[in-house]
Amino acid sequence: MNAAEQATNLELASKIATAVNLFKFEFPDAKSDLKPWKNDPDTRELVDPDSIDIGFHFPGVSKSWRSRSILIQIRFHQDPITKSRRAIGLEAAGFDHRGEVWRLSTIETWDFVGESLPSVEIADKLKQVCRQILEVFNKESH
Repeated sequence: MNAAEQATNLELASKIATAVNLFKFEFPDAKSDLKPWKNDPDTRELVDPDSIDIGFHFPGVSKSWRSRSILIQIRFHQDPITKSRRAIGLEAAGFDHRGEVWRLSTIETWDFVGESLPSVEIADKLKQVCRQILEVFNKESH
C-alpha cells in the first residue's frame, strides 16, 4: 500500500520518513515517491494492505543499479494472539523501460534474481539499507 496512505499516525509517518532518509543517504540521486501505486481498480486489486510501499526514481538509467526506478515494499505481519505488528522483511525490485529487471527479498535468502542485476557495491549497500529499515520498523516505541 502506498506509504502516503499508511502514514496514519505520527510514529508511522516518522518511521516512513526515516526509511526514505536512510535510502537517500546512501543513494542521494534518488527521488522518493510515497505514492508509487496508481489509484485505479486494477492496481488496487494488487496492493498488499500489509505493506508500506515506497518508490525511488533516478534521473536516468543507472549503470550501477541497472534500472531507473526501485520499488521497496516493507512487509508486515500481525500476530493474532499478541496483536503485535512486526516488519518481517523487505521486497525490493528494480525497473527500467522493459518492466521489472531484478528483485531482492530479505524474507529468505537475501539473493538478487533477475536478468539485469545491480553491481556488487550497490547490492551490498541496498542490503545494508534494508537491514536498517527493518530495525527502524521493529524498534519498540516508548
